[in-house]
Amino acid sequence: MDPILLAFIGIIIMFVLMFLRMPISFAMFIVGYVGLILAASPKAANNVLSADLWSQFTSYSLSVIPLFILMGEVVYRTGIAEKLFYSAYTWVGHHRGGMASTTMLASAVFGSISGSNSATAATIGTMALPELNKYNYNKALSTGSIATGGTLGVIIPPSTVLIVLALQMEQSVRDLFLTSIVPGIILTILLILTIVFICWKDPNLGPAGEKTDMKERIRSLKGVVPIGILFVFVIGGLFLGWFTPTESAAVGAFGAIVLSLIMRKLTWKNFKQSIESTLRSSIMVWMLIVGAMVFGRFLAITRMPFDVAEGVSRLAVPPVVILLAILFIFIIGGALMDAMGFLTIALPIFYPTVLALGYDPIWFAIVLCVVTSLGAITPPVGVNVFVVQGLTPTTPITTIFRGTSYFLIPYFVFIALLILFPSIVTFVL
Repeated sequence: MDPILLAFIGIIIMFVLMFLRMPISFAMFIVGYVGLILAASPKAANNVLSADLWSQFTSYSLSVIPLFILMGEVVYRTGIAEKLFYSAYTWVGHHRGGMASTTMLASAVFGSISGSNSATAATIGTMALPELNKYNYNKALSTGSIATGGTLGVIIPPSTVLIVLALQMEQSVRDLFLTSIVPGIILTILLILTIVFICWKDPNLGPAGEKTDMKERIRSLKGVVPIGILFVFVIGGLFLGWFTPTESAAVGAFGAIVLSLIMRKLTWKNFKQSIESTLRSSIMVWMLIVGAMVFGRFLAITRMPFDVAEGVSRLAVPPVVILLAILFIFIIGGALMDAMGFLTIALPIFYPTVLALGYDPIWFAIVLCVVTSLGAITPPVGVNVFVVQGLTPTTPITTIFRGTSYFLIPYFVFIALLILFPSIVTFVL
């Protein structure tokens, strides 16, 4: 059979398996393994399992995933984020839409420790919803702010999506973390400005909260200091060369535990819950990496990605048109299925094309991270929307999706800025 035809048949079968509710990682693994047998030989397929998988899972750098997840889980379950939320409220809560802006700001800061969009949405949502209801915020705006704020958890480092991208694209975790900080700050500002604009047009959507004096604002910063120290030490140490990415993650996990013990927030129960949740999340990510690796080897043998890249590079259209088409595929794919799952599926297919077009891989990784986070708030999957709906069961899911739609424009504006001014990402390298 023609290798290209075999690759297309494999992709179709894989999507059929996923629509039949087979986990994405299993679907990629099965199609990749059987495809390797058909495209090469059973021996080649077994060599991938015995050699490549062993090499991947004995890699020292892979331990960065559970360690960063553990850091976020400990902070999430020990209630440290409550002081963070209150501090943000004292500074911006007295403006129109201030509570929603507080939610966004707190999500950004908590995301710098969590690395997970759903954990960020759940943590901040638990604290924000009662306050948003207290000041009679519009349901769509309040729930949409929480769900959208959660997406910042996978853009601001440390981020599990960035780690997966670094492993699949064979790029430096340190470089991806470094280049994602400024984009994360810019996106946070754009989202807050969107809230300000919405509430300026219709003040009833987000009434102002109570005003606090400067003394109380300064006092509230004490609650931010522990998380700030942890972030600066962990991420700053990584950038300054004090730690490798894995060592940085280990220091972060250990620091979160010590910090929780000092603040007397860590109990055996929530520590056990943190470990269990870390194991579940880590295994999910690892299985995606396994499936993506086997599937990627299959595609590489058929040479389909490279033929596509060669053919696309010869098209008489500007490279940016092809880039936009690729990003559109990632947006639609992330909306229709698990965004990270689609990322691991589609990256081996389109990454060679992006390189052939001359785009910087670090820049492309950051753009993909932004596009992937967008999938958490777009229908029909929108995992963050369902997380928020679980916190407020009486709110219709359509209302929350209507709330997240307010923030799609700043998201697309931000993606356009990254394309027009790639130095936003690359200037720090």
